[in-house]
Amino acid sequence: MYDSQPDFFTRLTLALRAFGRILTQSDFASDVLRLDRGESRPPVVEEPPKPPLRETSPDSALQLLALLQQEGRFVDFLEENVAAYSDAEIGGAARVVHEGCRKVIHDYLHLEPVRTEVEGAQLTLPAGFDAAAVRLTGNVVGQPPFTGTLMHRGWRATGITLPKIAESHDVRVLAPAEVEL
Repeated sequence: MYDSQPDFFTRLTLALRAFGRILTQSDFASDVLRLDRGESRPPVVEEPPKPPLRETSPDSALQLLALLQQEGRFVDFLEENVAAYSDAEIGGAARVVHEGCRKVIHDYLHLEPVRTEVEGAQLTLPAGFDAAAVRLTGNVVGQPPFTGTLMHRGWRATGITLPKIAESHDVRVLAPAEVEL
């Protein structure tokens, strides 16, 4: 702090430094503009701390992937280079994969749509909507309420009933190798 008023050269140096920062730093320019208007600096709003991340066990995911492989040959389909096949051949294989994977989903998972409206419906999301259940896309500007078109209803798992497995079962083996004798 200065005990007395700064002299001309100190003020000139300060003005030149401030000029350079005003041209290159928009937040500094905003602060100078507020001071020039006699306004106080707005309080700094700190973001709430993010919740700590927790580790998840891959066992259930691997078990579900193994069931999708067993019933629908899902992993085989994804690992196949489909570029060499015609669209009709891919479509025929996709029908088999779809049927088997759909069976697994219906047998072991209980699903419901996140939104009950039909896709294409206009809807308004109020302030406080569940941002984990609804993803905003397009030109997102401002604060809720937001009005838009439902592009996808989303899915929520309301239950899962995977089969029990033996303690010695290696869930990392999604499909055992097959050897014909």
